[in-house]
Amino acid sequence: MGKTRFALIGAGTFGQVHAKAYSVHRDAELAAVCDLDEARARRTASEWGAERSHTDWREVASDSTIDAVSVATPDFAHTEIAVAMAQAGKHILVEKPLAMTIEECEQMIEAARERGVKLMVDFHNRWNPAFSEAYRAIDEGKIGAPRFIYFRLSDTQAVPLRMLSWAEQSSPLWFLGTHCIDLTCWLTGERPHRVYGCSRRGVLAKRGLQAMDLFLGVLEFPGGAVASIENSWLLPESSPSVFDLKCEICGPEGNVRIDTSSHRATEITDKDGVHYVDILGEASVHGQHVGFMIESVKHFVDCVVNDQEPLVPGEVGLEVTRIACALEQSAEKREPAVIER
Repeated sequence: MGKTRFALIGAGTFGQVHAKAYSVHRDAELAAVCDLDEARARRTASEWGAERSHTDWREVASDSTIDAVSVATPDFAHTEIAVAMAQAGKHILVEKPLAMTIEECEQMIEAARERGVKLMVDFHNRWNPAFSEAYRAIDEGKIGAPRFIYFRLSDTQAVPLRMLSWAEQSSPLWFLGTHCIDLTCWLTGERPHRVYGCSRRGVLAKRGLQAMDLFLGVLEFPGGAVASIENSWLLPESSPSVFDLKCEICGPEGNVRIDTSSHRATEITDKDGVHYVDILGEASVHGQHVGFMIESVKHFVDCVVNDQEPLVPGEVGLEVTRIACALEQSAEKREPAVIER
């Protein structure tokens, strides 16, 4: 029996992670890479053993030999591609967020449902050992039901200014905050019924980028839990890590503290300063690519190969987008937003 054939659409930073994951899974074959940048598409295909490269995703949709795809395009550019892939009968893994509007999420879910294909959202922190242990502590009753969750996930200014050419079409809420929303819902086992949002601009604008600087959100859950979320693109570029992640989950019997960015497990000092290495998300050990970002893609492969339902289906992506949209509405109107269902 031959390997299941996958295609990658979008060969940017996270697209490279998907390519690596397909390269290490024994049941997967990366058959094609598609990117608007022809040189990058060819380079990625060559590096990870794909036989073809494209600049038009429609060529992937029309390729009957492709079984499934990763859509790792920018935050705002998932829907048209994912719907077309579903209509072509291909299973789809979409980078988070699923989409930036409720309507677009629903379009993808409906297209996948009509053709009977799998639709998964890559909320890869569900595979992060730190959050897996937090979930276990809650599930086993060690800290009791969460009453308060503090979550900070921010990036240095290098991310919007140099890493993301499309930062003006996203925001810290969509690029970072959707991770936080998904995890707080997963950890509490609920969806918030009321949210408060607050955003600011100005710092990045002075550097020529018309993008949001920061977003703060408060989520109230039906069971009484409250989550506070902080996301920004304001950290100095001299920071030892490109991201800063801190989380504390407080329950009546105990708490869990998480720090995956400045844990100092691996600290490297060179001519450019001090750097903390991300050894959890993605690492190379004796030539093998490991880490929770790899594991989430491998889970998608397993679901396709073994005809299983993804742990993070499209409906989860819809709920996260619904909450993010409510937070944006709250920040714009400067009043709480109630999430209707």
